[in-house]
Amino acid sequence: MVRLPKKQAPIRRSHVRRGDVVQVISGNDRGKKGEVVSVDMRRGRVTVKGINIRWRHLRKSQQNPQGGRIQREAPIHLSNVLLYDEKAGKGVRVKHEMRDGKKVRISVKTGTVLTAKSNS
Repeated sequence: MVRLPKKQAPIRRSHVRRGDVVQVISGNDRGKKGEVVSVDMRRGRVTVKGINIRWRHLRKSQQNPQGGRIQREAPIHLSNVLLYDEKAGKGVRVKHEMRDGKKVRISVKTGTVLTAKSNS
C-alpha cells in the first residue's frame, strides 16, 4: 500500500525571511541558531544554515563520476523556529508595527526592531 502525502494549504505569511538569524525551538537541533537560507511558503518549511544536516546519496553521473554522499541542510517546519534577538539572547516572538511608513518587526520581549541580515 502506497501512502500519499497529505494535501496542505500553503502558508500565506511567515515570521521569518531569508537572511534572518533564527533559533530552533524543537527537534534534534533545539537551541542552535543559524541564518535562513530559503523559505518555502508552499510547504511551510525553512532551510537554516548548519541546522538539520542530512546525508544525501549521489548517483554516479558525468558531473560526479565517483558518486558518493554529501551532507546537506534539510528543511524544517516554520513552527520550529523563532527569530533570534541579540538583546534578549534567545528566540523571540514578533509583532508588526508601522514606523516611518514602513512595516517593521518588533521583538515582543524587548521591544527592539528586528531586521534581516540582507536588509540591513
